[in-house]
Amino acid sequence: MKKLVILIFLLVPFLTQAQDNTQPYLSLEDATRISDAAEAKSKVEGWNMVIVVLDAGGHMISLRKMDGVQIGSIDVALGKAKTSVYFKRPTKAFEDMMKGEGGARIATLPNAVAIEGGLPIFKDGVIVGAIGISGASSAQDGIVAAAALEAY
Repeated sequence: MKKLVILIFLLVPFLTQAQDNTQPYLSLEDATRISDAAEAKSKVEGWNMVIVVLDAGGHMISLRKMDGVQIGSIDVALGKAKTSVYFKRPTKAFEDMMKGEGGARIATLPNAVAIEGGLPIFKDGVIVGAIGISGASSAQDGIVAAAALEAY
């Protein structure tokens, strides 16, 4: 019994420390709030959009397809979100690089969609996911993505 008590006292600091080292993450509630804000901005502007929110591993948390948007925008929005989470930067950065000298090399990168509308999502300096928007022009997609992250 005495050995068990000593073992418990030795393990308690390790167990409590492990609980304190949780990495920030994007919850379903966060993804819903972000998607709601994107949809609201889209409606105000009169744009039909596909809204995709991914976690830090590039897995889908939510996908919202507004009425009337072309189905091709589903894959485009997903690609924009994956680009942002994989490379930890806005897809606009890739679009701008494509316009520069030698920018065609960007097209050879796997999982790099060089069209504005994808933004990484950070929490406490750690990437926790990304949003991808598609359905209008790339600049309009970017406006909606930015408005969505303001709600986060």
